[in-house]
Amino acid sequence: MNKYSSVSILEVPLDFNSSHIRGPALAPPIIRRVLMNGSANTTSESGIDVAKDERVKDAGVVSWETEAQAFVNIEQKCTELAEQGSKILTLGGDHSITYPIVKALAKKHQGLTILHFDAHPDLYDNQDGNKHGHGCPFARIMEGKYAARLVQLGIRTLNRHQAEQAEQFGVEVHEMKNWSVDTPLNLTGPLYISFDLDGLDPAFAPGVSHFEPGGLSVREVLQVLKKIDLPVVGADIVEYNPKTDINEMTAMVCAKIYKELAAMLLKDLN
Repeated sequence: MNKYSSVSILEVPLDFNSSHIRGPALAPPIIRRVLMNGSANTTSESGIDVAKDERVKDAGVVSWETEAQAFVNIEQKCTELAEQGSKILTLGGDHSITYPIVKALAKKHQGLTILHFDAHPDLYDNQDGNKHGHGCPFARIMEGKYAARLVQLGIRTLNRHQAEQAEQFGVEVHEMKNWSVDTPLNLTGPLYISFDLDGLDPAFAPGVSHFEPGGLSVREVLQVLKKIDLPVVGADIVEYNPKTDINEMTAMVCAKIYKELAAMLLKDLN
């Protein structure tokens, strides 16, 4: 059993792997600011005040001098935090960052399960010639065997190529057209949660780069999270784009998800 004593909040301001509208690199400090802006308090629905819990640590910002160094630095920083006994909650950034994060955590955890909220499967073998595009991270994760299971929720853009990829890698895809909040997920631990804001319907999260109607509501996401009774070892919040947001509505959704994920990560600390 891996032991943890803290939860580290790490900013990963990367969006050069975005394929459409850049802007998620601007997101991390905005999420932190709105969390503390007084519009809402900092207590999760489980009753944990994540701003006052001293086990939540600020791990700062991952930086790099060149794009080629970015994934190496992200993986190295996450490896260091895990070795120091800290779980990791990252604020992105586009979804490509999930690959080096999970790669780092896989060194400590065998049999990792990923719960992935998204409109898109992100299973492209390459995206416009980029093997590390933000539509590719889970192809890289599964082909590298850094996770034993990948469970995807909110999917509503499953094209032929990604369906073939899902079949090849044994991905458990829950398409929105067939899903309800009572659909059993049968998750196993240790668990990593990757939350892409466009998994939500644009009505709840207009601040994204890819608008795909027919998605999850915030309450449906919270209901799914509430049912999880497993050790959660890491999580990310990605693809919030402040450039397309309205009155920081989506930033407040990020803050809400942040509170719930942080509380889940704190739950089974030693």
